[in-house]
Amino acid sequence: MPTTIRNKRAAALPAKLSRSWLLVNAIRPESFEPAQTSEADSVIFDLEAAVPDVSKDQARANVVKALSTDMAGWVRVNSITTPLWEEDLDALNGLPGLKGVMLPNTEEPDQVTLTAMRAGAGIPVLALIETAIGIEAATRIAQAPGTFRLALGTNDFRKDTGVGDDPMALAYARSRLVVATRVGGLPGAIDGPSPASANSKALLHDCGWTLKMGMTGKLILNPQQAVTTNDALAPSEDDRTWARKMLEEAETAGDDAIADGSYLPRLARAKKIAQLSDSYGLWKN
Repeated sequence: MPTTIRNKRAAALPAKLSRSWLLVNAIRPESFEPAQTSEADSVIFDLEAAVPDVSKDQARANVVKALSTDMAGWVRVNSITTPLWEEDLDALNGLPGLKGVMLPNTEEPDQVTLTAMRAGAGIPVLALIETAIGIEAATRIAQAPGTFRLALGTNDFRKDTGVGDDPMALAYARSRLVVATRVGGLPGAIDGPSPASANSKALLHDCGWTLKMGMTGKLILNPQQAVTTNDALAPSEDDRTWARKMLEEAETAGDDAIADGSYLPRLARAKKIAQLSDSYGLWKN
């Protein structure tokens, strides 16, 4: 793989732990480098929703050039129901900077498996679920060969179903993805994006619901949203303080403590917080 300009901290983080997933319009190559050097854990070049039909070929050429030289990232290809799906995957196959593929409008497990096969050996697939059919098939999609993580396309899901943007209106869809993720043994589900113009206060509110629903990642539309999203979806300072205290006490815990039925689950949670915090560079803080 060529030397990349990707943010070194983000590039070293496994995608299974990525919190912020930045969507970048593939027809705008001037936005590529700011995205690559941003604090977004993962970058997704968008060939689908952000690109008008007349610009699809140029957008694909932009991404192929970027992933052939000094950039790295994921790519949202076009829907499997269009000829563009094959064209996108054939062009991307074997590119040194390709990290994975996002499949839009995923509604059947076979769609993920076919995408994984065509994308190239070992290329993971993010299944973006955006319809009622996809939500109801989420468990089977999560269990499909090739599925890496599930993501919720909130805007298109709302268009498909007519539900509002209130967090409670989207609770069922989010819960289905979280449960399906657990059944499929996948890394945490990824929530849909806030508006690109959302300020820090609004973004923190949205991230709060992401966490409440059990999701561990979030799509973002603006590189300026990466830091807030990363902080919000990482173990909090209070969680880290509690985990340190729990792990310190565990070093001298006796049989009486272990006999407490809640002890081992709490210890496991402390270890998970410590591991995640270390991965995000927060454990020493």
